[in-house]
Amino acid sequence: MGISRVGFAGLGSMGGPMARNLARAGVPLLVWNRTPDKADQVAEAAEDVAELFARCDVVILMVKDAAAVDAVLDRGGPAFAERVRGRTIVHMGTTAPEHSRALETDLLAAGARYVEAPVSGSRVPAEAGELVAMLAGDPGAIEEVRELFGPLCRETVRCGPVPNALLMKLAVNVHLTAVVTSLAETVHFARAHGLDLGLLAGVLGAGQLASPIVRVKAPKLAEEDFAPQASIANVLANVELIAAAAGKAGLALPLLEASRALYGETARLGLGDADMVAVVKALEAGPPPHSED
Repeated sequence: MGISRVGFAGLGSMGGPMARNLARAGVPLLVWNRTPDKADQVAEAAEDVAELFARCDVVILMVKDAAAVDAVLDRGGPAFAERVRGRTIVHMGTTAPEHSRALETDLLAAGARYVEAPVSGSRVPAEAGELVAMLAGDPGAIEEVRELFGPLCRETVRCGPVPNALLMKLAVNVHLTAVVTSLAETVHFARAHGLDLGLLAGVLGAGQLASPIVRVKAPKLAEEDFAPQASIANVLANVELIAAAAGKAGLALPLLEASRALYGETARLGLGDADMVAVVKALEAGPPPHSED
Protein backbone atom coordinates (compact mmCIF):
# COMPACT_ATOMS: atom_id res chain seq x y z
CA MET A 1 0.00 0.00 0.00
CA GLY A 2 1.39 3.39 -1.01
CA ILE A 3 -0.37 5.23 1.83
CA SER A 4 1.99 5.95 4.72
CA ARG A 5 -0.72 6.47 7.37
CA VAL A 6 -4.52 6.50 7.47
CA GLY A 7 -6.53 8.69 9.81
CA PHE A 8 -9.96 7.63 11.05
CA ALA A 9 -12.33 10.10 12.70
CA GLY A 10 -15.48 8.88 14.44
CA LEU A 11 -15.57 5.71 16.55
CA GLY A 12 -19.28 5.24 17.19
CA SER A 13 -21.32 2.07 16.77
CA MET A 14 -20.25 1.81 13.11
CA GLY A 15 -16.91 3.61 13.10
CA GLY A 16 -15.45 1.71 16.04
CA PRO A 17 -15.75 -1.75 14.44
CA MET A 18 -14.64 -0.37 11.08
CA ALA A 19 -11.48 1.15 12.53
CA ARG A 20 -10.71 -2.04 14.46
CA ASN A 21 -10.98 -4.07 11.26
CA LEU A 22 -8.52 -1.73 9.54
CA ALA A 23 -6.09 -2.01 12.45
CA ARG A 24 -6.37 -5.83 12.51
CA ALA A 25 -5.60 -5.89 8.78
CA GLY A 26 -2.31 -4.10 9.42
CA VAL A 27 -3.31 -0.70 8.03
CA PRO A 28 -1.09 1.98 9.62
CA LEU A 29 -3.86 3.74 11.52
CA LEU A 30 -4.21 6.87 13.62
CA VAL A 31 -7.64 7.46 15.15
CA TRP A 32 -9.51 10.35 16.70
CA ASN A 33 -12.85 10.50 18.48
CA ARG A 34 -14.69 13.32 20.21
CA THR A 35 -14.66 11.23 23.40
CA PRO A 36 -11.00 10.11 23.70
CA ASP A 37 -11.55 6.93 25.76
CA LYS A 38 -13.00 5.13 22.70
CA ALA A 39 -9.91 5.92 20.64
CA ASP A 40 -7.53 4.26 23.09
CA GLN A 41 -9.31 0.92 22.59
CA VAL A 42 -8.78 0.83 18.81
CA ALA A 43 -5.36 2.04 17.67
CA GLU A 44 -2.87 4.81 18.24
CA ALA A 45 -4.87 7.92 19.10
CA ALA A 46 -4.24 11.46 17.90
CA GLU A 47 -4.24 14.14 20.58
CA ASP A 48 -6.54 16.28 18.46
CA VAL A 49 -7.95 16.65 14.96
CA ALA A 50 -5.03 18.83 13.86
CA GLU A 51 -2.59 16.00 14.62
CA LEU A 52 -4.79 13.51 12.76
CA PHE A 53 -4.55 15.52 9.55
CA ALA A 54 -0.92 16.53 9.99
CA ARG A 55 0.23 12.90 10.21
CA CYS A 56 -2.03 11.19 7.65
CA ASP A 57 -2.21 11.03 3.84
CA VAL A 58 -5.78 9.76 3.88
CA VAL A 59 -8.45 10.65 6.43
CA ILE A 60 -11.66 8.63 6.72
CA LEU A 61 -14.65 10.41 8.22
CA MET A 62 -17.35 8.31 9.92
CA VAL A 63 -19.02 10.98 12.02
CA LYS A 64 -22.60 11.73 12.96
CA ASP A 65 -23.81 14.29 10.44
CA ALA A 66 -22.92 17.16 8.11
CA ALA A 67 -22.19 19.53 11.00
CA ALA A 68 -19.73 17.01 12.47
CA VAL A 69 -18.03 16.54 9.07
CA ASP A 70 -17.60 20.29 8.70
CA ALA A 71 -16.34 20.66 12.28
CA VAL A 72 -13.68 17.95 11.86
CA LEU A 73 -12.45 19.59 8.65
CA ASP A 74 -12.86 23.13 10.04
CA ARG A 75 -14.73 23.79 6.81
CA GLY A 76 -15.32 27.52 6.53
CA GLY A 77 -12.68 28.15 9.20
CA PRO A 78 -9.05 29.26 9.13
CA ALA A 79 -7.55 25.77 9.46
CA PHE A 80 -9.49 24.15 6.60
CA ALA A 81 -7.13 24.70 3.67
CA GLU A 82 -3.96 23.69 5.51
CA ARG A 83 -5.71 20.75 7.17
CA VAL A 84 -6.87 19.13 3.91
CA ARG A 85 -4.32 20.23 1.29
CA GLY A 86 -2.57 17.28 -0.36
CA ARG A 87 -4.74 14.73 1.42
CA THR A 88 -7.52 12.40 0.35
CA ILE A 89 -10.71 12.75 2.37
CA VAL A 90 -13.00 9.70 2.41
CA HIS A 91 -16.51 10.52 3.61
CA MET A 92 -18.17 7.27 4.76
CA GLY A 93 -21.07 8.70 6.74
CA THR A 94 -24.49 9.72 5.46
CA THR A 95 -25.23 13.37 4.77
CA ALA A 96 -27.44 15.21 2.29
CA PRO A 97 -26.28 14.82 -1.32
CA GLU A 98 -26.04 18.58 -1.78
CA HIS A 99 -23.77 18.82 1.27
CA SER A 100 -21.41 16.27 -0.24
CA ARG A 101 -21.41 18.01 -3.63
CA ALA A 102 -20.50 21.34 -2.01
CA LEU A 103 -17.91 19.64 0.18
CA GLU A 104 -16.22 18.17 -2.89
CA THR A 105 -16.06 21.63 -4.47
CA ASP A 106 -14.42 23.12 -1.37
CA LEU A 107 -11.95 20.26 -0.95
CA LEU A 108 -10.82 20.30 -4.58
CA ALA A 109 -10.39 24.09 -4.41
CA ALA A 110 -8.16 23.61 -1.35
CA GLY A 111 -5.95 21.07 -3.13
CA ALA A 112 -7.44 17.91 -1.58
CA ARG A 113 -8.96 14.81 -3.16
CA TYR A 114 -12.38 13.51 -2.23
CA VAL A 115 -14.07 10.12 -2.21
CA GLU A 116 -17.71 9.78 -1.25
CA ALA A 117 -18.12 6.30 0.26
CA PRO A 118 -21.29 5.74 2.32
CA VAL A 119 -21.93 2.18 3.43
CA SER A 120 -24.97 -0.06 3.61
CA GLY A 121 -25.16 -2.13 6.78
CA SER A 122 -25.39 -1.66 10.53
CA ARG A 123 -23.19 -2.62 13.48
CA VAL A 124 -23.28 -6.41 12.91
CA PRO A 125 -21.97 -6.31 9.31
CA ALA A 126 -19.56 -3.56 10.35
CA GLU A 127 -18.07 -5.91 12.96
CA ALA A 128 -17.89 -8.75 10.43
CA GLY A 129 -16.32 -6.60 7.68
CA GLU A 130 -19.33 -7.28 5.46
CA LEU A 131 -20.53 -3.77 4.64
CA VAL A 132 -21.33 -2.68 1.11
CA ALA A 133 -19.65 0.57 0.10
CA MET A 134 -20.95 2.86 -2.61
CA LEU A 135 -18.16 4.96 -4.10
CA ALA A 136 -18.29 8.21 -6.02
CA GLY A 137 -15.71 10.74 -7.10
CA ASP A 138 -12.62 10.98 -9.25
CA PRO A 139 -11.60 7.47 -10.43
CA GLY A 140 -7.95 8.16 -9.56
CA ALA A 141 -8.83 9.12 -5.99
CA ILE A 142 -11.01 6.02 -5.64
CA GLU A 143 -8.21 3.79 -6.94
CA GLU A 144 -5.77 5.34 -4.44
CA VAL A 145 -7.87 4.21 -1.46
CA ARG A 146 -9.43 1.06 -2.97
CA GLU A 147 -7.45 -1.38 -0.81
CA LEU A 148 -8.76 0.22 2.38
CA PHE A 149 -12.24 -1.12 1.71
CA GLY A 150 -11.10 -4.75 1.74
CA PRO A 151 -11.12 -5.15 5.56
CA LEU A 152 -14.41 -3.25 5.81
CA CYS A 153 -16.62 -4.48 2.99
CA ARG A 154 -17.67 -7.61 1.17
CA GLU A 155 -18.44 -5.50 -1.88
CA THR A 156 -17.78 -2.05 -3.30
CA VAL A 157 -19.86 -0.47 -6.05
CA ARG A 158 -18.70 2.48 -8.14
CA CYS A 159 -21.58 4.89 -8.66
CA GLY A 160 -20.03 7.61 -10.81
CA PRO A 161 -19.63 11.26 -9.83
CA VAL A 162 -20.47 12.84 -6.46
CA PRO A 163 -23.17 12.73 -5.04
CA ASN A 164 -24.36 9.52 -6.75
CA ALA A 165 -23.04 7.30 -3.95
CA LEU A 166 -25.09 9.12 -1.34
CA LEU A 167 -28.15 9.11 -3.59
CA MET A 168 -27.67 5.35 -4.00
CA LYS A 169 -27.38 4.95 -0.22
CA LEU A 170 -30.64 6.87 0.27
CA ALA A 171 -32.36 4.72 -2.37
CA VAL A 172 -31.21 1.57 -0.54
CA ASN A 173 -32.51 3.00 2.73
CA VAL A 174 -35.96 3.55 1.23
CA HIS A 175 -36.19 -0.23 0.91
CA LEU A 176 -34.47 -0.98 4.23
CA THR A 177 -36.82 1.30 6.15
CA ALA A 178 -39.89 -0.26 4.57
CA VAL A 179 -38.65 -3.82 5.23
CA VAL A 180 -37.89 -3.31 8.93
CA THR A 181 -41.06 -1.28 9.55
CA SER A 182 -43.12 -3.98 7.82
CA LEU A 183 -41.39 -6.67 9.89
CA ALA A 184 -42.25 -4.77 13.09
CA GLU A 185 -45.87 -4.57 11.96
CA THR A 186 -45.84 -8.31 11.18
CA VAL A 187 -44.60 -9.18 14.68
CA HIS A 188 -47.09 -6.74 16.22
CA PHE A 189 -49.93 -8.53 14.38
CA ALA A 190 -48.65 -11.99 15.31
CA ARG A 191 -48.16 -11.13 18.98
CA ALA A 192 -51.68 -9.69 19.22
CA HIS A 193 -53.04 -13.02 17.94
CA GLY A 194 -50.97 -15.12 20.32
CA LEU A 195 -48.79 -16.70 17.67
CA ASP A 196 -45.42 -18.31 18.47
CA LEU A 197 -42.94 -15.66 17.36
CA GLY A 198 -40.14 -18.21 17.03
CA LEU A 199 -42.27 -20.13 14.54
CA LEU A 200 -43.03 -16.89 12.74
CA ALA A 201 -39.31 -16.17 12.38
CA GLY A 202 -38.82 -19.69 11.04
CA VAL A 203 -41.58 -19.30 8.45
CA LEU A 204 -40.18 -15.95 7.32
CA GLY A 205 -36.71 -17.44 7.06
CA ALA A 206 -37.84 -20.48 5.09
CA GLY A 207 -39.49 -18.79 2.14
CA GLN A 208 -38.91 -16.10 -0.44
CA LEU A 209 -39.01 -13.36 2.19
CA ALA A 210 -35.82 -14.67 3.80
CA SER A 211 -32.97 -12.16 3.99
CA PRO A 212 -30.08 -11.29 6.31
CA ILE A 213 -31.99 -8.29 7.70
CA VAL A 214 -35.02 -10.46 8.55
CA ARG A 215 -32.78 -13.10 10.15
CA VAL A 216 -31.19 -10.45 12.37
CA LYS A 217 -34.22 -8.29 13.18
CA ALA A 218 -36.98 -10.91 13.64
CA PRO A 219 -35.38 -12.42 16.79
CA LYS A 220 -34.74 -8.93 18.19
CA LEU A 221 -38.43 -8.12 17.75
CA ALA A 222 -39.55 -11.43 19.23
CA GLU A 223 -37.34 -10.95 22.30
CA GLU A 224 -37.86 -7.17 22.51
CA ASP A 225 -34.10 -6.82 22.34
CA PHE A 226 -33.63 -3.13 21.59
CA ALA A 227 -29.82 -3.00 21.96
CA PRO A 228 -28.86 -0.69 19.10
CA GLN A 229 -27.41 -1.87 15.82
CA ALA A 230 -28.94 1.04 13.91
CA SER A 231 -30.72 3.38 16.30
CA ILE A 232 -34.14 4.99 15.94
CA ALA A 233 -32.44 8.41 15.94
CA ASN A 234 -30.05 7.37 13.18
CA VAL A 235 -32.80 5.87 11.05
CA LEU A 236 -34.99 8.93 11.54
CA ALA A 237 -32.12 11.18 10.42
CA ASN A 238 -31.73 9.05 7.28
CA VAL A 239 -35.47 9.12 6.62
CA GLU A 240 -35.42 12.91 6.86
CA LEU A 241 -32.62 13.04 4.28
CA ILE A 242 -34.62 10.76 1.97
CA ALA A 243 -37.76 12.86 2.40
CA ALA A 244 -35.84 16.03 1.58
CA ALA A 245 -34.28 14.48 -1.53
CA ALA A 246 -37.67 13.15 -2.62
CA GLY A 247 -39.20 16.58 -2.16
CA LYS A 248 -36.52 18.19 -4.32
CA ALA A 249 -37.32 15.67 -7.07
CA GLY A 250 -41.08 16.16 -6.72
CA LEU A 251 -41.60 12.55 -5.60
CA ALA A 252 -44.32 11.11 -3.38
CA LEU A 253 -43.10 8.24 -1.17
CA PRO A 254 -46.15 7.20 0.87
CA LEU A 255 -44.56 4.17 2.53
CA LEU A 256 -41.60 6.25 3.59
CA GLU A 257 -43.87 8.98 4.97
CA ALA A 258 -45.76 6.41 7.05
CA SER A 259 -42.44 5.10 8.39
CA ARG A 260 -41.24 8.65 9.02
CA ALA A 261 -44.26 9.27 11.27
CA LEU A 262 -43.73 5.99 13.14
CA TYR A 263 -40.02 6.56 13.77
CA GLY A 264 -40.74 10.11 14.86
CA GLU A 265 -43.33 8.84 17.34
CA THR A 266 -40.88 6.20 18.62
CA ALA A 267 -38.31 8.91 19.28
CA ARG A 268 -40.96 10.94 21.14
CA LEU A 269 -41.54 7.88 23.33
CA GLY A 270 -37.94 8.25 24.53
CA LEU A 271 -36.51 5.41 22.44
CA GLY A 272 -34.18 7.39 20.19
CA ASP A 273 -31.14 5.38 21.30
CA ALA A 274 -32.88 2.01 20.89
CA ASP A 275 -32.51 -0.22 17.84
CA MET A 276 -34.77 0.58 14.91
CA VAL A 277 -36.98 -2.45 15.70
CA ALA A 278 -38.25 -0.43 18.68
CA VAL A 279 -40.57 1.18 16.12
CA VAL A 280 -42.92 -1.62 17.21
CA LYS A 281 -43.54 0.42 20.37
CA ALA A 282 -45.10 3.19 18.28
CA LEU A 283 -47.38 0.57 16.73
CA GLU A 284 -48.31 -0.75 20.16
CA ALA A 285 -49.05 2.76 21.39
CA GLY A 286 -51.57 3.27 18.60
CA PRO A 287 -51.96 6.37 16.42
CA PRO A 288 -50.81 9.61 18.05
CA PRO A 289 -53.62 11.97 19.08
CA HIS A 290 -54.49 14.63 16.52
CA SER A 291 -53.90 18.18 17.61
CA GLU A 292 -56.87 20.53 17.47
CA ASP A 293 -56.62 23.51 15.13
